[in-house]
Amino acid sequence: MDKWGWVIVLQEMFSYTFIVRAVLVGFLVSLCASLLGVSLVLKRYSMIGDGLSHVGFGALAIASALNLAPLMVSIPLVVVAAFLLLRLSEHAPIKGDAAIALISTGALAIGVVVISMTTGMNTDVCNYLFGSILAMSKSDVYLSLVLSVLVLTLFVLFYHKIFAVTFDETFAKATGTKTGTYNMLIAFLTAVTIVLGMRMMGALLISALIIFPALTSMRLCKRFSTVTLCSALVSVGCFLLGVVISYVYATPTGASVVLINIVAFFSFWLIPHLPWRRIREPQR
Repeated sequence: MDKWGWVIVLQEMFSYTFIVRAVLVGFLVSLCASLLGVSLVLKRYSMIGDGLSHVGFGALAIASALNLAPLMVSIPLVVVAAFLLLRLSEHAPIKGDAAIALISTGALAIGVVVISMTTGMNTDVCNYLFGSILAMSKSDVYLSLVLSVLVLTLFVLFYHKIFAVTFDETFAKATGTKTGTYNMLIAFLTAVTIVLGMRMMGALLISALIIFPALTSMRLCKRFSTVTLCSALVSVGCFLLGVVISYVYATPTGASVVLINIVAFFSFWLIPHLPWRRIREPQR
């Protein structure tokens, strides 16, 4: 397809209102996920996204069974789960990946049981698990836009504190920083971002928006600020390209975005190994 063909495809794609809404929300969610992903990966909390997405699936199942607004139910439950996971990791004998596995599998089981006893395993369940660009209603879009802007604003306002608790939490605590509060803030922002992205990416794929851009940018960048900026650019670029490919080839949106992120990761991983990137060591 030549460049004019792509222009025609883009014009046709953005003539649909639901795609414009989904791209706008996905753009902001991808940006939020990439910014938080750098801190989560460096703090070795990257799998918390996977755990919270399973909790979100259970919450969406309960909301569907009770005919309630999905986001209104899932956001509070996932935020509570994020705080609980943080507390378990810090104080309980069940720590780290074990705590995440305990809560995520339990929530996933509850969601499957609730759905099987109410609506049954229908198309909506696939949309929850794997995402659907058609799942975004107008009310969901408005709420998602407001919450995405809130997440971005809080991240920018507390950027330096998040940086401090990410790299050296012990030193930050010694200097008077309330590390517990800022860890809670990271957990809260992550929970909101996970829920917002689940409708489009699905419960099984949303964690990729958090993990892949951060890992990809770390292949080339070394400073926290440059990694964060590069992660944001990679995440947004992969999302937009994934949506276009999904539209052109009729593939699932979430899976398309994840595949583009995988290609970007291996591309960035190869760049330092290219001959022109190698720096010759001085002879002794």
